[in-house]
Amino acid sequence: MRKRIKPIVVYVVLALLGLALVIANIHNTSKQQAHLQNVKSAIPYATTPKTTTSSTSSSSDEELILNPIIDLSGWQLPQDIDYDVLSNHISGAIVRVFGGSLISKDSNAASSNGVDKSFKTHIKELKKRDVPVAVYSYAQGTSVKEMKEEARIFYKNASPYKPTYYWIDVEEETMSNMEQGVQAFLAELKRLGAENVGLYIGAYFMLEQEVSTKNFDAVWIPAYGTDSGYYEALPNTEIDYDLHQYTSQGSLPGFDNILDLNQINPEKNKRKTFEKLFGKIKQKPTKNKKTTSTSSSSSQ
Repeated sequence: MRKRIKPIVVYVVLALLGLALVIANIHNTSKQQAHLQNVKSAIPYATTPKTTTSSTSSSSDEELILNPIIDLSGWQLPQDIDYDVLSNHISGAIVRVFGGSLISKDSNAASSNGVDKSFKTHIKELKKRDVPVAVYSYAQGTSVKEMKEEARIFYKNASPYKPTYYWIDVEEETMSNMEQGVQAFLAELKRLGAENVGLYIGAYFMLEQEVSTKNFDAVWIPAYGTDSGYYEALPNTEIDYDLHQYTSQGSLPGFDNILDLNQINPEKNKRKTFEKLFGKIKQKPTKNKKTTSTSSSSSQ
């Protein structure tokens, strides 16, 4: 007969195991929070005014302050936007040019051929105010042939505006082999002359559909946390991404409705990555202000 273990011994062992798990969890949580706090220090917030650095610090990534990067489409009507105000609170914009071949004919944001109704106005108004502009197309092709046709429509409409980047937005399963379709879209854009092409895709969807980032020049990933309108967390992925869409509920002066807000991957060189996606950062001329002996200088 085996010796019977006393209940008190079992309780003590279980209690010790439980305590060890709690301590391990607290330690991991503490490490995650510390990392998140470090990352947050590099995040642009909606209330941050547009800031430029002096010519003597142009090579310093630490002194570069970026405002949010927004993405716009026909759902954000031009008549509802004060471009003068909005442009002072963003560092760049990505404008939708093509909404997909399966778009509803009754859509208020795009024409029956899928071309966004507001993209021309958005691009012209933003460029007029020296905001660097990239473009994107929502991929909905149901075959390789349709994906290539969407790429042609996208490029034909976008290329005259010389965007800094072409992005393919992949969110829906529209064909059995999405990898084949996405690569066909990319290849056609490259053939037409698009030099910089990026992929917008959710990390889970990418794994589910086995879509590869190979051959793309940049990756843009959405990850919202609770989607509170503010930055909350890094994307939970091992993918080497460049741009992070951190909320779909953002708010900025110059537009009274919600906006998607994006930021450069804070774990990468900020200046180098921004200039990769939006071109060389331009130094805006500063106006000379008269000061008296009693006035004090302040940084803006």
